[in-house]
Formats: sequence, C-alpha cells, structure tokens
Amino acid sequence: MKLKVHIKRIKEGFDYIIERPIVTSSMVLLLLSVVVIGLSMPFYIDDFRGFIQQVLAEAHGMLFDIAVIGILIFWMNRSGEKRQRIRMYKDEIDDFRLWESEEAAFRTVGNIKRLNRHDIHEINLVNCYLAKTNLNYVKLTGSNLNSANLSNSFLIECNLSNTRLNQTNLENTNLNQVNLSGAFASGANFNDAYLIKANLEKAFLIKTNFKNSFLMEANLQGCYLTGADFENASLYKADLRGASGLTIEQLSKVKTLYLAKMDDDILQEIKKEAPELIGE
Repeated sequence: MKLKVHIKRIKEGFDYIIERPIVTSSMVLLLLSVVVIGLSMPFYIDDFRGFIQQVLAEAHGMLFDIAVIGILIFWMNRSGEKRQRIRMYKDEIDDFRLWESEEAAFRTVGNIKRLNRHDIHEINLVNCYLAKTNLNYVKLTGSNLNSANLSNSFLIECNLSNTRLNQTNLENTNLNQVNLSGAFASGANFNDAYLIKANLEKAFLIKTNFKNSFLMEANLQGCYLTGADFENASLYKADLRGASGLTIEQLSKVKTLYLAKMDDDILQEIKKEAPELIGE
C-alpha cells in the first residue's frame, strides 16, 4: 500500500515538472551544471589559467552563434509568422465571400485593415458583402472589388486608385475625397453617393450610374464616361475637361453644372441648349 502511495507521488511530481517548461529547464540546467562542474574540478585545481582561456574562447563562439544564427533564426521565424497571418486573413475573407450578413461584413473589414497594417493593399474582394461598414482611410490600391456590395458604407479618403469596381454597388456610400484615379468602375452603382472632392481622373466609368450623386468639386479629367447616367447629379465646380464619351444629352439631365470646368465644345453646347445649368 505504501509503495503505491510513493509511486503515485513520484508520478504526480514527474507530471508537475514536465507540464512546466521553466521548471523542467531549470532542473536540467542544475543537473548538467553539477555534472559538468564535478568533471571539470581537476582542471580548476591543476591548470586554472589555461582552463579559463578555453572557456573564454568558447564564450566568444557562443556570442557569434547568438549574433548570427540566433538573430537569423528569429528573423526567419518572424517572417514565417507574418506570412502565416497574412494567409489566415486572406483565407477568412474567402470564407466570408458571398455571405450577406453584418457579421461577414465586419469580419471582412477587420481582415482588410489587418492586411493594411502589413502593407498589403492588393486584396481580392470580388462578391464580398461590405454594406454599412467603415472603410475610411483604408488603402485598396489595385484591389479587385468587382460585384462587391459597399452600399451605405463610409470610404472617406479611401485610396481606390487602379482598383476594379465593375458592377460594384456603392449606392448611398460616402466617398468624399476618395482616390479613384485610374479605377475600372464600368456599370458601378453610385446612386445617391457622396463624391465631394473625389479624384476620378482617367477612371473607366462606362455606363456607370451617378443618379442623384453629389460630385461637387470632383476631378473627372480624362475619364471614360460613355453611357454614364448623371440624372439629377450635382456637378458644382466639377472638372470634366478631357472626358471621353461625354455628351450634351448626359449633361442636360444633371442638377447643376455651376462653375464646372469643361472642354470648350461641350461648354458652348451647354450654353446653347441648357444655359440654366451653368447659371446663365
């Protein structure tokens, strides 16, 4: 009976040690120190100076190992962990793709912001549901947001240059001061959207819906606007110079063109057909 009790206590003590890495390491260090110092004792007594020289030589080697190998391994581990985190964030975005719910939207936005912190801004967001979210100041340069749903969201000063926004839903979204230069947004829905001081220079906006949108002081220089719908849109102080595919039929439906900048041929047609739009 006593033997079983002793065996049980020994087993519990052994389990206690192996379950605590620091305790285990300390005991191993203590045991090895006793063995090494015990075996080295004759050298301490007979040739202490020579023994110390060898110890110091080994110490220099240890410092070299820490400086080179240790730091290299640490850097490789950190790099590997970073790549794993980036992959995890992208995988989670894939998991929530096509799932239309508030949880999916907010989880996806969280992963976008984490990727931004790792300087990742080219993200595949095709068909992602991001309605009613806050993406202010986020950088998505070169990302693919084709057919994504960003309605009723906030993208103030967001960098969307060279992004793909074809067939994307941006209805009633706040895009004030957004950078959409060089973006591909053909067929996108900007109905009721706020694009005040937005930069859309050289963007592809073919058959894009700008109904009831606010484009005050927006930069639309060099845009491709064939078939774009500006019905009841406010283009106060907007810059439309060099826009391709822009017609008098499109501009005749806007709410205002007061102080807007346009090419001379378009301006002359406006003065002739709808002078009230420019305040004349």
